[in-house]
Amino acid sequence: MEHLFWWQYALIGAIFIWSGFVRSGLGFGGAVLALPFLLLVKNDPLIFLPIISIHLLVFSSWIAWQGAKTTKKQAQLATEQGNSPTEAQGNIAWGYLKKALGIMIVPKLVGVFGLLTLPGDIVTGVIFVIVAIFAVSYIMNKPFYTNNKALDTAFLMLGGYVSGTSLIGAPLIVSVFATKVPRHQLRDTLFVLWFILVLIKMTSFLIADIDLQLVHQLWLLPCALIGHIFGQRLHERIKAAETPVFFQFVGWALLTVCGFGLYSTFML
Repeated sequence: MEHLFWWQYALIGAIFIWSGFVRSGLGFGGAVLALPFLLLVKNDPLIFLPIISIHLLVFSSWIAWQGAKTTKKQAQLATEQGNSPTEAQGNIAWGYLKKALGIMIVPKLVGVFGLLTLPGDIVTGVIFVIVAIFAVSYIMNKPFYTNNKALDTAFLMLGGYVSGTSLIGAPLIVSVFATKVPRHQLRDTLFVLWFILVLIKMTSFLIADIDLQLVHQLWLLPCALIGHIFGQRLHERIKAAETPVFFQFVGWALLTVCGFGLYSTFML
């Protein structure tokens, strides 16, 4: 990312502030909603994907650490009151997370190491169409529940595969998690999932000897931090919203992600 004009660096910094805001506020969409803008500044995904991946590792670790402290305090309070702490009182739905990882891990590895090559644009288009259907159902206050384990499994496997080949599998994964995980646990559970999935993806970058752009992390990480702080405030408001409002917000967010995703895939 050398030999750019000053205004290009300024735009990249602003886009990473936006990325941090979306990631922290929603728990997903930081890559999909930022990458199209980044590619307009410099059309080279391999420059930005390692930076986004490292940001995900840093901020997901931070969120998990903060959540662990909160959960510990809640457990101590419950014990003092004579109650037994439950998973529902924590910030992460470990049970469903482990179940989903068990489903996604093999397709993830297949995607990461290129063991199966599917037409990228076709797979991406199918994912965003499926997610758009989920999004519209949320906006209409009629969340789409599959009530079909086979369909949920198929969505998670496809999301895992695409997250292995790129970083755009999140919308499909979120569409399943949003109806399976309590809303107060959704964002932090997703952050732990992203950490694990991105850690696997980073392995492929290292094996392929991709430049991780570590020098540019020195100024882009603080940019993402600014967005993260403001996004945290948005998250608190979303979490406090009533259930219909929560699903409608998630629906509009997913629909926006789909729009940007389809644009970046078929128009750029």
